[in-house]
Amino acid sequence: MPELPEVETVRRGLVPAMEGVAIAKADVNRPDLRWPFPDRMAERLTGARVNTLRRRSKYILADLSTGETLLIHLGMSGRMLISGDPLGQFLHAHPAPQKHDHVVFHMDNGARVTFNDPRRFGAMDLLDTATASAHPLLASIGPEPLGNDFHEDYLVQKLAHRKTPIKSALLDQKIVAGLGNIYVCEALFRAQISPKRHVNKISESRIRSLVPIIREVLADAIAAGGSSLKDFRQADGELGYFQHSFDVYGREHQPCRTPDCGAVITRIVQSGRSSFYCPQCQR
Repeated sequence: MPELPEVETVRRGLVPAMEGVAIAKADVNRPDLRWPFPDRMAERLTGARVNTLRRRSKYILADLSTGETLLIHLGMSGRMLISGDPLGQFLHAHPAPQKHDHVVFHMDNGARVTFNDPRRFGAMDLLDTATASAHPLLASIGPEPLGNDFHEDYLVQKLAHRKTPIKSALLDQKIVAGLGNIYVCEALFRAQISPKRHVNKISESRIRSLVPIIREVLADAIAAGGSSLKDFRQADGELGYFQHSFDVYGREHQPCRTPDCGAVITRIVQSGRSSFYCPQCQR
């Protein structure tokens, strides 16, 4: 599942093609993805201008001139691909339609944005912009890790008295938005905290240290275009490259990259998910 850096990378790639541009025509080629599309979706999108493209957690939100917001979730294999070259910004000519091109936005500037999703675990919905933050998918999400509301005092307060493993706590979207398995593993390695350690056994100073480290890991991943694991692609179709910088994720039995450590990366399963860590560096 794409995590925050992948979704943010896609959002940034879509901005030149969509933000401030009207949707000349929307093609909706099936009735549903993970759940049914909203009624008259193609009709409601056609003619609408995309005022702003933003991200909330792992969702892309397009605020429209009609007072509605298009919510997009990429799912496991969803891709937003840009084609056309009306302003000399996009590299790809319009390809022939593909089997899994479920929604196509024909933009007023000549660009075409295609939502392709072979597994159909993605989703789209139309929300009232004024009340979008109260939508069930968005209402209980915690602060953005790159935003001002996510700070040391906040994290200390939210984790106080918890007895769950720190890995599970950081994956809780009610505590912090958008963090997934990959980047929690990487952040805990940089913080030298074992994913197995329970929150109430971690000092306040170490909890505080996680905030700038989480931000650093996410910023590094966004700068690298995200991580291309299985199906993820950027909006221009290119791969992300942060996976080449992983310190622990996916590196089971490989040597720890910390100088003079000598240990190898270990994988354990926590709540059905793989956790990768160095048993020597992370305590």
